[in-house]
Amino acid sequence: MKLVIISHTEHYKNADGTIVGWGPTINELNHLLSVFDEITHVAMLHPGTPPPSSLAYVSSRINFIALPPLGGKSVFSKLKLITNAPKVISIVSKAIKESDVFQLRTPTGIGVFLIPYLTWFVKTKGWYKYAGNWNQENPSLGYRLQRWMLKKQKRIVTINGKWENQLEQCLTFENPCLTLEDYKNGVQMVSDKKYNAPWSFCFVGRLEKAKGVERIIQAFSALNDEYKSRVAYVNFVGDGDELEYFKSLGAKSGVQMNFLGFLRRDKVFDLYKQSHFFLLPSTASEGFPKVIAEAMNFGCIPIVSNVSSIGQYINETNGFIITPTTSEKLKGMLTLIFNEKESILQEKAKLASNVSIKFTFDNYNKRIIEEIININ
Repeated sequence: MKLVIISHTEHYKNADGTIVGWGPTINELNHLLSVFDEITHVAMLHPGTPPPSSLAYVSSRINFIALPPLGGKSVFSKLKLITNAPKVISIVSKAIKESDVFQLRTPTGIGVFLIPYLTWFVKTKGWYKYAGNWNQENPSLGYRLQRWMLKKQKRIVTINGKWENQLEQCLTFENPCLTLEDYKNGVQMVSDKKYNAPWSFCFVGRLEKAKGVERIIQAFSALNDEYKSRVAYVNFVGDGDELEYFKSLGAKSGVQMNFLGFLRRDKVFDLYKQSHFFLLPSTASEGFPKVIAEAMNFGCIPIVSNVSSIGQYINETNGFIITPTTSEKLKGMLTLIFNEKESILQEKAKLASNVSIKFTFDNYNKRIIEEIININ
């Protein structure tokens, strides 16, 4: 069976000409080879040097077809998106005709015209993957339009979380990020990890205020000297336009804050193994960030906000929910954590780890076969 995936995933060429793309998506496609004989990925090829988080495809059974890099908030980028619509539709149409099933990953700029095209003119079996916050109250116009169109068509849509009055074609699906070996290693890691001072924390994601980076630094800065002495370090993995501002703010915090840039997946996993807590006090539009599941798997107790479906997986038994999502609330939570019994923290870590099994590739692939491919 041949699958074609259409997405906005960023791809680049390595120095030797090898095509590489954003690691989490490429990893997911590599594991889908256990379900499909061939996979074609129609996605965007960008100029420049690939970031360290990029990965290569593991098999010649995955074929990459390049789209021009499209998307953005400027008027020029929106005009470019419109003028390139016929070219994108032509490339997608040809790829689908040579496949048995398709997946369109949304929300994305090209989704504004691809969803109606696929709905009205394509008979091939397929489904949509909506990776954002399905229950977002005030999405952008493009996201709102795509969500509305997906609700009006009949193909399956996989979404993050379970919601009131959820339509029949909308299936709650966890995004995969772990192998069974990762999960088994995590179980052992949680069993062996000690939860006592000095505490180590990590953040993984885009370095921006909406993701909570500023709130994290402000909360640690506001701790008294006694509590600060109990912190080993706070590690930030990722990059963003506000990096220098965050570095400057962190330097004044009185706590060791390390900005590590982008890291390879194995290095990020090593970081989780060394850390006690995972921080994501985000107010951004999240689906369910894979980094939470990865961190929990290796014994990082989540300290997160209740955005989108996050609160459906994290609660007071297996982590800490920041409500309201402010630096003051996070500071107060840190002081409580620093005085918590180790046995309580170990139990939270164990229960958090138990959630991670839902985010394995094996579970994801099994559900694709049973709930999407074998339907109708």
